Amino acid sequence: MTALRQRKASKGKDPGLDAQSLRCDLVADVPVKPASAGTSWCSVLCVVTGATVGVSLGLLCCIYVATLHENDLWFSNIKEVEREISFRTECGLYYSYYKQMLRAPSIQEGLYELINDNTTESKRTINILQRMNIYQEVLLSILYRILPIQDYLEPVYFYIYTVFALQAVYVLALFLTSWMLSDSWLAGALTGVWYILNRIDTTRVEFTISLRENWSLPFFALQVTAITCYLRPQLRPTHQRVVLWLVFVCTFCFCLTWQFNQFILLVQALLIFTLDALDFLTAEQVTSLYLVQVVSLLCVWLLQFCNSMILGSLVLSFIVAVLFIKHFQTGLKTGGIVVRVAKLALHAFLVLTLTFIINYSAKKILQLRSDEHIFKFIKAKFGLGATRDFDASLYLCEEAFGLLPLDTFERLANTLLVYPYLCTLSVLLIVLALAALFNLREAGVGRAPGDNDESTFSMRPDVAYNLLHTVFFGLLALSTMRMKYLWTGHMCAFAAFGVCGKEVWALCLRVIHCNTKAKLRLVRYSVPIVVLAFLYYKFWPKLMEEISELREFYDPDTVELMTWISSKTPKRAVFAGSMQLLAGIKLCTGRVLTNHPHYEDQALRERTRQVYQVYACQSAEEVHRLLRSVGTDYIVLEDSICYERRHSRGCRLRDLLDLANGHIMDGPGENDPDLVPASHPRFCQAIKTGEPPYSTFFTRVFQNKTFYVYKLKKTKKKSKADSGV
Repeated sequence: MTALRQRKASKGKDPGLDAQSLRCDLVADVPVKPASAGTSWCSVLCVVTGATVGVSLGLLCCIYVATLHENDLWFSNIKEVEREISFRTECGLYYSYYKQMLRAPSIQEGLYELINDNTTESKRTINILQRMNIYQEVLLSILYRILPIQDYLEPVYFYIYTVFALQAVYVLALFLTSWMLSDSWLAGALTGVWYILNRIDTTRVEFTISLRENWSLPFFALQVTAITCYLRPQLRPTHQRVVLWLVFVCTFCFCLTWQFNQFILLVQALLIFTLDALDFLTAEQVTSLYLVQVVSLLCVWLLQFCNSMILGSLVLSFIVAVLFIKHFQTGLKTGGIVVRVAKLALHAFLVLTLTFIINYSAKKILQLRSDEHIFKFIKAKFGLGATRDFDASLYLCEEAFGLLPLDTFERLANTLLVYPYLCTLSVLLIVLALAALFNLREAGVGRAPGDNDESTFSMRPDVAYNLLHTVFFGLLALSTMRMKYLWTGHMCAFAAFGVCGKEVWALCLRVIHCNTKAKLRLVRYSVPIVVLAFLYYKFWPKLMEEISELREFYDPDTVELMTWISSKTPKRAVFAGSMQLLAGIKLCTGRVLTNHPHYEDQALRERTRQVYQVYACQSAEEVHRLLRSVGTDYIVLEDSICYERRHSRGCRLRDLLDLANGHIMDGPGENDPDLVPASHPRFCQAIKTGEPPYSTFFTRVFQNKTFYVYKLKKTKKKSKADSGV
């Protein structure tokens, strides 16, 4: 039995929950006259108007973030090295491959260098296309080479303008989602305005341009839009197949551009599983959506040269388990409500058990340890055991991986976004619960899918999908702040649907016995217009003031360091230091690195922990041995890390190293009883004395107010005669 019920409203009854086709909000409630040319022209005009508004809002968002980026850095007037330094942390690493492809003699040689890279990790040759999601950089570099734009557009602008243009795609996708849900392009307009006004919480693209999420989230939003269209009740089978292909293309692009795709798709797969269990989707729809996810991941697996991390992902194990159990567990949706609930509980238990068995077996067979740090982090984050694991602690101590701050809701409430969102969420969750109970009950009373009565509860599958989407990703955002960008954009679309859609207003008007077409239409159109007018009055002056503020990039110490490295060190010199700084060194100077910020490799994580011993309490000889084992020629030390005050005690990098090494942390405060005092001073502080034994192994070759660069001396191994043996 399925809850996919299509009802025909009789005269005088509320049409609020009927499935409607995508039409202009201005004529959405007017009865359709088959032979009316005037109505047809009006519908076309309204669709064109809505599309124009959507594209305009997308372009406005694109121009807005591009202007903020330019004004904040004075990007068009700073030096090339300063532009490259502005690509902070891992952004610099990803952009360096775009730069590398452009500097290669040919496209073929550039691809060969990426597949056989020996500069990203010293003493190793790795396949960058396999390890990292950089196909977007590869594609852009190829386009820049073949398009006739070199004479009037610099490579860096082609890159950043493409990323900013994707923000226009993002806004347009959200616009279409809210339009389809509410049958009103006013909802799309409200979505776009809310997205722009809540920029701090919906995107960070203007200062983290190269982050994978800025490439992938627009495709994810398009995928949600395509799924929403696919689940519309009145969609024809031919159109369903076309839309399903769109879902696949968007899912594939999303997976190809972000290494965390498997975790996002896992949440989505759980969402689909819930809708299937509650009988809101047909078996064909469920299977089709699962297969789209699987095929997308397998295509990415092939393009990433059989990356084992994809095959060992939880989402693949989960989908295989679901489809396997469904095939053999027949009669799952039969019987009374108690029997069905018991069957569903058993079904969920079997699926989860088989998922973990498959996943554990796959990782053992593949010897996969690339993502183990994420599970250690999740385990510690939810209080399933304290950890001193260095990698897990790095995530735990980062603000981005903490709980969502409460001031987020204050900012969202300031733009009136929170209030309609919570109202819509509350009302529709109640309707969803009632519809789910009805779906579970109807199988036990022999009710046919077409039967109807006044007590019948139902919810459109596209509305149910978006409702659970915002719930699931909202919970993810509340638990991990960095994931809020998956939620807040859709939050804008969902709140706008509540303001402009029929579902919520029809129920509210029915409660106060005022549910007529005229009043429903009045409320649906007047409320969003009033909200838009208020937002324009309150925030337009602030936006104008914001984009008029001019700043300039200023980081002379880093510029001086990069200039010195480029001019005073060999081109094949190997540099060690913090992950964030080394990404900039690779981009600006092209030197070889010992480690870097792309953390999805177990061997690299171990190497990073070894390199970071320069900030721990270790002897000069031990540090020298560790650095030489990874081929280091120069080590760059940063006072901002050695004397860090940004984090509280226990979360400073030096504290994480002390805990991992079993040493007592410095500074006032308690320590665990099993920790012992270090037998050596902190290396990054003691080396500055320039006295033996530090002068025996290291020579200072550069320093400014922020950075200290030391060259490693080559020392001979002691012979037995030298050691007195």
